[in-house]
Amino acid sequence: MALSTKYNPSDVEDKWYQYWQKQNFFHSEVNPNKKPYCIVIPPPNVTGVLHMGHMLNNTIQDVLIRKARMEGKEACWVPGTDHASIATEARVVAMLREKGIKKSDLSRDEFLKYAWEWKEKYGGIILEQLKKLGASCDWERTSFTMDEDYYKAVIRVFVDLHNKGYIYRGLRMINWDCEAKTALSNEEVLYKEDGEKSILYSVRYKVKDSEDEWVVIATQRPETIMGDVAIAVNPSDERYKNLIGKKILVPFINREIPVIADDYVDKEFGTGCLKVTPAHDVNDYEIGQRHNLPVIDTINDDGSLNEKCELPKFYGKDRFAVRKEIVKDLKAAGHLVKEEEFVTRIGRSERTNTVVEPKLSLQWFVKMKEISRKAHQAVEEDEIKLHPAKFKNTYRYWMENVRDWCISRQLWWGHRIPAYFYGNGEDDFVVAETLADAIKFATKKSGRSITEKELRQDEDVLDTWASSWLWPMEVFKGFKDDSFDTATGKLIPANNKELDYYYPTQVLVTAPEILFFWVARMIIAGYEYMDKKPFENVYLTGIVRDKQGRKMSKSLGNSPDPLDLINTYGADAVRTGMLFSSPAGNDLLYDEKLVEQGRNFTNKIWNAFRLVKGWEVDKQLIQPEENKTAIHWFESKFNQSLIELTDHFDKFRMSDALHGVYKLIWDDFCAWYLEMIKPEFGKPIDVVTYTKTISLFENVLKVLHPFMPFITEELWSELSRRAEKECILVATWPTAGNIDASLLKEATLAFETITQVRNTRNSKGISPKVAIKLYKKEGTDDFSCFWPIIKKLSNINEVFSAPEKPAGVSFLVGTVEYTIPLEGKLDLEKERELILKDLAYQRGFLASVDKKLSNEKFVAGAPAKVLELEQQKKADAETKIKSYEEALRELKE
Repeated sequence: MALSTKYNPSDVEDKWYQYWQKQNFFHSEVNPNKKPYCIVIPPPNVTGVLHMGHMLNNTIQDVLIRKARMEGKEACWVPGTDHASIATEARVVAMLREKGIKKSDLSRDEFLKYAWEWKEKYGGIILEQLKKLGASCDWERTSFTMDEDYYKAVIRVFVDLHNKGYIYRGLRMINWDCEAKTALSNEEVLYKEDGEKSILYSVRYKVKDSEDEWVVIATQRPETIMGDVAIAVNPSDERYKNLIGKKILVPFINREIPVIADDYVDKEFGTGCLKVTPAHDVNDYEIGQRHNLPVIDTINDDGSLNEKCELPKFYGKDRFAVRKEIVKDLKAAGHLVKEEEFVTRIGRSERTNTVVEPKLSLQWFVKMKEISRKAHQAVEEDEIKLHPAKFKNTYRYWMENVRDWCISRQLWWGHRIPAYFYGNGEDDFVVAETLADAIKFATKKSGRSITEKELRQDEDVLDTWASSWLWPMEVFKGFKDDSFDTATGKLIPANNKELDYYYPTQVLVTAPEILFFWVARMIIAGYEYMDKKPFENVYLTGIVRDKQGRKMSKSLGNSPDPLDLINTYGADAVRTGMLFSSPAGNDLLYDEKLVEQGRNFTNKIWNAFRLVKGWEVDKQLIQPEENKTAIHWFESKFNQSLIELTDHFDKFRMSDALHGVYKLIWDDFCAWYLEMIKPEFGKPIDVVTYTKTISLFENVLKVLHPFMPFITEELWSELSRRAEKECILVATWPTAGNIDASLLKEATLAFETITQVRNTRNSKGISPKVAIKLYKKEGTDDFSCFWPIIKKLSNINEVFSAPEKPAGVSFLVGTVEYTIPLEGKLDLEKERELILKDLAYQRGFLASVDKKLSNEKFVAGAPAKVLELEQQKKADAETKIKSYEEALRELKE
């Protein structure tokens, strides 16, 4: 059956993916005879669907794992999903709302039943979508952060860290998400790059027992005025020294509050007077701690004001609605002095985008300073390498300024905190893995018999990152009873052959924005429980942006649906389109034209295959010498490219690696090699050249396979007869052989000659079908073995030398001059203009080189190689100028 003139991905992709799965090619087992190569997927949220960031990230992982598999390593790519506490609970609450059910009307168990039903229905969508991309994950190993074993592991780690003194419960100022009604860690609070517009309100407070003495403060948050407990000034501020110790009246409620002195106050900001509201500002809370001030929390968990604000008209109203109302009231009462617009940093919840409310709350924390030391050191000393290395600075900043991690969340979906309370005292609780242990520990701690009914488990769940930080260990069931030493709080790899074999993994591919969220914490957990790094390398991708540089988002409508792209262009085209412009750590400016370029590439390869398979082979035909030259050249070129490709992979320059393969196939294989050996129309090719060409084609398909798995597998199966399991996916990765450097140099000159002849034909309107002669100066033959190829590809019927150069079009290859005789067909005036243009350029270039070489400072400071290069440029320019001047004289004659 004749092959289609165009590659049709839809005919190929599902067929081969199912075949690979049927053959179990993606599955990995412990194999002492092979070196492991393991990647754990950054688990996408169960709420997620495939977006462009996933496409980039998972394409890179698949490229790496496919190459490792072909290199004979035991390649294991572990997939899975994250339970995503906040996002999933929000989805389930929204689903219930549509059914007319309120979360508040359900028990915890009833709600979790709905949550699990939602997870089972929607939670696996993104993994199925990854299969469309060609992701060669070991699907038998798919993990979920709330699988039974994983859940137990998370609880075990909480108990262990509590026993070690790292986890504690305390009243602290935390970040509060009023929409999700949960605490957030500092890392879950985001700030817009350019800040946000806000208004600074100058409000006057009356000094107690004065006739007309006022203090003016500046605040962004007038809705918190009713929580004020002091006015602070800088002790060195001469303007306010007389006020220190006096009493001030809070507007509307007339609460008496003191004026205090504190070095924190910036004399230059606002009026230099700071209202102190410890319940609603982190810095105010610290001031309050230093001065033993009371805390008045006027804002509820949902962001509405409560009775402590002492103004009934505001009870139950949202904080931002109250802000608008109280500004009007302040104006009416004569308290508002002025309003100024300014740009400031406003913290927003990573998940809900709501403005974060600083709130004093009793939460669970991890002490981070001590437990982070090894993780900090590992990256500093390059035991773990970040690619690109510039992110070491970001990592260092975070680790040097690490704060205690708030790990409790006021949600139901997640890992429930294993703390059990048995009394009303602050310390009347125990932490235990099981209820039975909790009863035993509580009985011992209280000194009395405690029953199950007396225990109340903490209602909160753990921060999602407090489970996913165990990912590289727990996907291999690292915390099972037989591989966890409760006495030391360490894992025992010898008792877990998978953990012992696959850990540490080789590379983690992830986004820079979760370098601390997740990467640093995995490193911390790895050293805490394995005394080992979790991975050797971290490849940090950039953010996918549109052509205008905007981050892709649904709200902007600038993010294409990856599955639509795959349906339109094919997975291979989308994969290469993403990688064409994705240097590590730098943002990718996505342009659909890059995907079109990927599709054109698939068609180029497809047509090359059709060309080769369309040749008739004559076993009696003797192999021409020029074909031997072509084969020898391409073998050297392939080996050279393979060495460069290996270097790109070693340095995680994925985009450069793809570009190298692209050039090897499009330019070197298709444009040059196949054209060199292609028989004349209607004539056969010799069997030696054909057989070798098939072998070379197989090699280029091999190096392309990690990037474009589907078309390479299809062509691999068609190039030669294959056994059932003889797929390119498990074929042997090529190894570099000898490189004939002199031949490669000769080829470069030969190709330049061919290009110049073709350009001349094009500019002079000479048909490629018309055979022409070529004059070359005597004694200037630097690539004799390529002349048959030059003549063939340029349609030259004679190459000659003569004492007198014929009239025609001359060109230079290097410093050697060639002429195409035109025998009266030349437009002399036009030709003279072209020569003059080239001559002017060369004279200008020579002047710039001379200027550089006449600069004593440059000559004294430049390395010898640079000077040698500049001298060569000068010599080349002088040779070309001489040639052009001779050409002008000949035109006059």
